[in-house]
Amino acid sequence: MQRTVSLLLLILYTSLAFAADHWPQFRGLSGNGHSGARDLPLHWSETKNVVWKTPIHDRGWSSPVIYGDQIWVTTATRDGHRLYALCIDRDTGRIIKDLKLFDVAEPQFCHPFNSYASPTPVIEEGRVYVTFGSPGTACIDTKSFKVLWERRDIECNHFRGAGSSPILYRNLLIINFDGSDHQFVIALDKQTGRTVWRTKRSIDFQDLDENGKPLADGDWRKAFSTPHVAIINGRLELISLGAKAAYAYNPLNGGEIWRVEERGQHSASTRPVVGHGMIFYPTGFARGQLFAVRGGGKGLITDTHIAWKVKRGVPNKPSILLIGDLIHMINDTGIAICVEAKTGEVVWQARIGGNYSASPVYADGKIWLFSEEGKISAIQPGWEFKILAENHLDDGFMASAAIVGKAFYLRTKTHLYRIEN
Repeated sequence: MQRTVSLLLLILYTSLAFAADHWPQFRGLSGNGHSGARDLPLHWSETKNVVWKTPIHDRGWSSPVIYGDQIWVTTATRDGHRLYALCIDRDTGRIIKDLKLFDVAEPQFCHPFNSYASPTPVIEEGRVYVTFGSPGTACIDTKSFKVLWERRDIECNHFRGAGSSPILYRNLLIINFDGSDHQFVIALDKQTGRTVWRTKRSIDFQDLDENGKPLADGDWRKAFSTPHVAIINGRLELISLGAKAAYAYNPLNGGEIWRVEERGQHSASTRPVVGHGMIFYPTGFARGQLFAVRGGGKGLITDTHIAWKVKRGVPNKPSILLIGDLIHMINDTGIAICVEAKTGEVVWQARIGGNYSASPVYADGKIWLFSEEGKISAIQPGWEFKILAENHLDDGFMASAAIVGKAFYLRTKTHLYRIEN
């Protein structure tokens, strides 16, 4: 018995150590913004607790991903003609490889608020997968830095620029494509890049709003969300937010399981979270709301499975955090809100100040918020609002944080930092 317990503890500690060395995708190991890190610095500045600071050329809002001693980010020229992937040494901050992946003769329009390199890569042992949306997706060998495959034939007019990050599930690389012309989810074989399945969004977009008025072309069809795979009430589901609807698919074949419609929203930009037998997600722009959808549905479940809605103060761009029985979020204009997950009751709200695009993270028992102006706030999770610390870095944040070991890896609009005691 003692030998069995010792073996289980060894496996547990090894797994935790392994997990602590990686931040493989948008929102971390589990895709929910949580980190098991401890002993993170509470205070820092441009001159305090900065292990290294590395300039990243050109412009990109993708968040850093980390596997072992490598950090990967993407970037692009401001005009979108050249698209890059950068590998940075985690210990020193030195740029190991600067790969120009794609030349784009005629880039699509990209809104000035967005960038041509906004989707976050996803990484695993030996391979990193990067996408810029329709302009190109590639798989790179992380030892030789050779491009193993690429796809440049996936058509989608992103209308304001791409933003959906890819995820890995088993042998599949899964990406949302929600543009003004085409709206679908695609799964590629991660070994070869070939299409395994492709599922078109099933909602009838129409071209009129609920009052019969014409809708602006494009905006009401696009979205920027990152999908999420979870087992909900014993059923495997790929949760994917599009324009005007949220969907669940079978991740193995792309078959639609259920759909929740909300025709007054578009441009969903967050990654959903799952807990308490429910799926929680902000619906997007126009009249964004926070939805809680009960699991177990099939078909069109708008009228049967919505457990509750929060209609005010909901973020459009930053994803939310589910911590125990509470949902914590920061909206685009700097208001922090805490909601009871099971009921949707607002517990508290407080003005932090600033503007927010980066998603918050939960680590070392604290919630960390990163503003576009460069302010970083640490707040206490729970039933009462309390600010624990405020810090600042130059240039501000569009990308979300990565956390590995006892360090933050933070990408501002111009640099990548390692912050550690």
